Amino acid sequence: MATTTSNKDYYKTLGVTRSATEKDIKSAYRKLARQYHPDVNPGDTKAEDKFKEIGEAYEVLSDPEKRRRYDQFGSSWQRGPVGGVHPSWQEVFRQAQRRSATPGRRPGAGSGAGPGTPGVDFETAMGGDFGEFFEGLFGRNARGVGASTTSRPRAGENLEQEVGVTLEEVFSGGAREFVIDVPDASGRASRERIEVKIPPGIQEGKRLRVSGKGHPSVNGGPRGDLYLKIKLRPHASFERRGDDLVVEVAVPVWIAALGGDVELRTLSSTGAFAIPPETQNGKTFRLRGQGMPVHGGSGRGDLLARVKLLLPEQLTEKEKELFEALRALRGTASATAGA
Repeated sequence: MATTTSNKDYYKTLGVTRSATEKDIKSAYRKLARQYHPDVNPGDTKAEDKFKEIGEAYEVLSDPEKRRRYDQFGSSWQRGPVGGVHPSWQEVFRQAQRRSATPGRRPGAGSGAGPGTPGVDFETAMGGDFGEFFEGLFGRNARGVGASTTSRPRAGENLEQEVGVTLEEVFSGGAREFVIDVPDASGRASRERIEVKIPPGIQEGKRLRVSGKGHPSVNGGPRGDLYLKIKLRPHASFERRGDDLVVEVAVPVWIAALGGDVELRTLSSTGAFAIPPETQNGKTFRLRGQGMPVHGGSGRGDLLARVKLLLPEQLTEKEKELFEALRALRGTASATAGA
């Protein structure tokens, strides 16, 4: 017999109005099922009772004929005078239990049964819809109210945090210690020091996985994982472009005109760099294999050295005379702009 009493309002149980569509009812049920499922609230009898209530409400309101009779007869919908008696959801389970006990049928086949309902096939009992829904929502062993006793513990949610690293760290690789906000079982964040290996050449936006430092599980499973998203800090001298590095080289104007050596610094060393005569401002030289390590591969990118002419300041009288002589020789005293 039905357990429905006169003071039960299935629409109120699901938090929908009497004009709610089938889609509204299903959406409301899914939301409440996630909230009150025993796997999410282990040992909470109130949550389990609530889960049973919303299951009962959905079992009626999701069926057009049952809903019509409920709207017409209220709590007496099962005893309505037309069309026979529809069994309650408890009766459906009892019928399924009796079917599972028939000769030739393996008890409990197809689902995990809860205490007090040995051999119940919840997929059969609920017409397949509920079983498929909970299998997708909570895993294969999470069907039915009693599934919390047999379902496998689920890992906690993963956590992602952004971490800033320097270009030198990415260039060289190696271990680095970070101070991270890690959630505890109560949901509060605590500061924790963790050591992470930075692979040489790793690109910005890539993630490093730290096992077991994510959110705690809600039902005794392992913690989720922590993913550290790489954020490259700006460098004072170098710009990264993929596996290549770009750097400006200050070249005095007389070296640019006549040629000579200037000092060139890379991320790993400093050395002399030969500037050919008549090098123009903005000229870029490519130094093969002097860039970033190729992440996950071999070799290095290139270093792009871009010339920036360095004009002298605080000229002496002698230097002014020399520039005047050069201007006279080149005939540029009245040169027009853009010539």
